[in-house]
Amino acid sequence: MDGDDVPRLSRSPDEIFRDFRGRRAGIIKALTTDVEKFYRMCDPEKENLCLYGFPNETWEVNLPAEEVPPELPEPALGINFARDGMDEKDWLALVAVHSDSWLLGVAFYFGARFGFDKDSRMRLYNMINSLPTIFEVVTGTTTKKQSRDKNANGSSKSNKSSSKKKLAEPQKPSKMLPPRNDDDHSREEDEVDDQEHENTLCGACGDNYAHDEFWICCDVCEKWFHGKCVKVTPARAEHIKHYKCPSCSNNKRARV
Repeated sequence: MDGDDVPRLSRSPDEIFRDFRGRRAGIIKALTTDVEKFYRMCDPEKENLCLYGFPNETWEVNLPAEEVPPELPEPALGINFARDGMDEKDWLALVAVHSDSWLLGVAFYFGARFGFDKDSRMRLYNMINSLPTIFEVVTGTTTKKQSRDKNANGSSKSNKSSSKKKLAEPQKPSKMLPPRNDDDHSREEDEVDDQEHENTLCGACGDNYAHDEFWICCDVCEKWFHGKCVKVTPARAEHIKHYKCPSCSNNKRARV
């Protein structure tokens, strides 16, 4: 990796956390919305390959750094070797787990490098821990848990039925959340949606639901996505009867 990738001016936990979030977002893209491209790049015939996430929310598959010791801790080596020997979902989950470990290693490497004290390290950890892990985003673990919790909560059932009535309009996907309207007529229904989805996470970027953004739910895996993350606009969604996210759309691709 290039030494310029290191945030040399970073000193505070907040700056290191921004670095963490950018790298995390890049890796999540590789394992969800860009999964077909990522799969092709991890050719088992190539040498040891690593998945890198960068602070600008991009990713790349590349060889490990040549210098010893490297500028930053290295991701897991040889992720490509296991690609064809495992079920794809299991392989992606394995890469996700190792990526979570790498991100923590990088963040606390910076913490040590910049002399964080106990309070600063705890602040950094708490900010990181507020986000779901890459493994949870890729496998849908968090979404499934939230669904179970809501089903177990009797009060949420009435909210869910109200939401379904609103979303079951003709020519709309079965699950779609438009940005909130500010007029009095729709405010009450919008508040119901906010309550139901306040802990929902985007399956692409892993961020929480926001009432001022368009969201859409995959009819196959039932994960929610920001429209901008999967390149679906409200106008386009109007003509989609059954929406499939990029991961589910690519799930049946032919392999050599």
